[in-house]
Formats: sequence, structure tokens, C-alpha cells
Amino acid sequence: MTNEFKIQDLESDIVRLVPLTESDFERLYDVACDPLIWEQHPAPDRYKREVFERFFNGAVSSCSAFNVIDKLTDKVIGSTRYYDYLPEKQSVAIGYTFLARSFWGGQYNKSVKKILLDYAFQFVDKVYFHIGSTNFRSQKAIEKIGATKVGEFDMDINGEKLLHFEYLVRKNDWENTIK
Repeated sequence: MTNEFKIQDLESDIVRLVPLTESDFERLYDVACDPLIWEQHPAPDRYKREVFERFFNGAVSSCSAFNVIDKLTDKVIGSTRYYDYLPEKQSVAIGYTFLARSFWGGQYNKSVKKILLDYAFQFVDKVYFHIGSTNFRSQKAIEKIGATKVGEFDMDINGEKLLHFEYLVRKNDWENTIK
């Protein structure tokens, strides 16, 4: 195992995570243009093309974002990314995740998070998730995989400070939970 945290293709039995590139915009926007995906999100207008373009450009420039691809259909069904990798603190954050509504409530989000956590824990001991205070669906979903709320803070979303909750999964706790 290398000590360098690199973004690479990751997969489970139902999804593939493939690093996001500039050429992926249209396929991902076809998913993101659904306003109901964003209704509880701190940026509820992200379904608008010009707003999503800013989000997408940030994702591509992060060099740590993925397309989420359904292995059954080989179609893009969402996106996620790592961010705030701090090797000196043995931590990274996972977030900016969204899935097409037809993939909500099942095993897809859990599978995506499991892949990301399993990979991250090869390099770090702590993984954080930052979720908007009004994004109840995401809060419940992250709690289902064993994350614990550890704090609250204001995050800048398009120039506006919005309350977010910080959740944590520790490596030793993950190793003793879902596998």
C-alpha cells in the first residue's frame, strides 16, 4: 500500500466511481437538473444550468470528484467527492454527493459511501461529512452508515453563510460496523 491518497476508479457490485472530467458535464447535468434533488440542500437552485456549472467546475478542478455509475445500465446516476484531505490530521471529508431520485432509499448511497470509506481508511483514520442543517434526508442517510454528529459550523455557499452539521466516522468504528 502506498501512502499517497490518489483518486482512482472504485467499484462495488452495483456501482462504479469514475473520476470526473470536463467531458462529463452533460451526462451529469441530465441527473442534476431535477429540482427535487436539491429541495433540502443549502443550494436549492443547483438544478439550474448556470448554478450547476459553477458546482461542476469546482468538482472538476478539485481533482477528487467522481461520477457515480450504475453498473447494471452503465449510466451516470450522480456524483460525489473527497475534499479537505489533511494527511497531518489523518482525515479527509466526503461530500457533494447527489443521486438521481430513482436511486434514493435503496442500497446505492450506502454502497457509494462504503466504497469511499473503505478506500479512504487505507490512508486516514477519520472521515468527515458536512451536511446542511435542513438536509434531513442526507442527515438520516449518513447516520444509517454509523456517522456521529460532532459539531456545527457555518459554511460559505455561493457567498452566503449557512449552518452545516459535521459528522464523523472513525476508522476503528468503521471496521466494527457494516461490511
